[in-house]
Amino acid sequence: MKQSQKTEQYDVAVIGAGSAGLQAALTLGRMRRSVVVFSTDRFRNDPAEHMQNFLGHDGAPPAELRLAARKDIERYDTVSFVEQAVTEISGEPDAFVVSVDDAPDVTARRVLLATGLTDELPDVPGLTDLFGTVVAHCPYCHGHELADGRVGLLGAGPHIPMLAQLMSRLASEVVVLTNGAEPEPEVLAAIKALRLEVHTGPVLGVEASGDGLRALLGHEHSVELGGMFVAPTWRQAAPFAEQLGLESGDLGGIHVDIMGATSRPGVYAAGDLAHHRDLPMPMASVLTAAATGLVAGAACDRDLAMADLAAVVPAT
Repeated sequence: MKQSQKTEQYDVAVIGAGSAGLQAALTLGRMRRSVVVFSTDRFRNDPAEHMQNFLGHDGAPPAELRLAARKDIERYDTVSFVEQAVTEISGEPDAFVVSVDDAPDVTARRVLLATGLTDELPDVPGLTDLFGTVVAHCPYCHGHELADGRVGLLGAGPHIPMLAQLMSRLASEVVVLTNGAEPEPEVLAAIKALRLEVHTGPVLGVEASGDGLRALLGHEHSVELGGMFVAPTWRQAAPFAEQLGLESGDLGGIHVDIMGATSRPGVYAAGDLAHHRDLPMPMASVLTAAATGLVAGAACDRDLAMADLAAVVPAT
């Protein structure tokens, strides 16, 4: 692994060095593709102290996995890293231009986006400070760690009944805090059928309390909880989908096919930012992000191989 210092053309520019980007770089490096990986020090799972539900890494800090991945990639000298933020991507297959802060532009035959999403949390004071510990959004990533306690579900959307059912095997009790919103009739009917404790008033704030948290409901009224689940709004963490005119879904993810190809030839996407149309939501775990990085990396390699093959084999 070397630090890129000069302008040159690479086979693939990987934008982002989380689990998806690093796995893509590893896959391409093993095929001796020239790869440049652009990395910053910001990652979606920075708030999380540990990552769970990842075979062989269950409970490990996310930064530990990234460090181990970089050490793996050091064995492949066709992979370079640039520790700078990308500002713009333009061009077309075989001639993409990646503009970088305080560094020369880089050209690449293909681009693989792995910059992830950002989580826009409900506007509740104190929520951001607890997000990633006792406040979470994925029951498969954090549900087991909140087991055997009272778990709050913040919101009144259509996801609440399913989330309550998922957590019913783990939590001692599930509590719904609608935060002043009025549930739709079918959601309200499901809440009643599940016999859940419900608080309909606005949540004025949350604060740490023992090993859990306290939801402040006003008039000296609060609810003690072991943990809380929220439903963030997802936003692209970088502007490249808009710059490149990529097709995106209503949930904020870039639409990709099964191999990670976007709507623009030569541009691939992997990780949390990528959303296959047949899935209900973008991938949202470290393991699945890495898996899509492998697939998109292999797809880039095959795409380049087919292009090179077409250049030397006459059409029939």
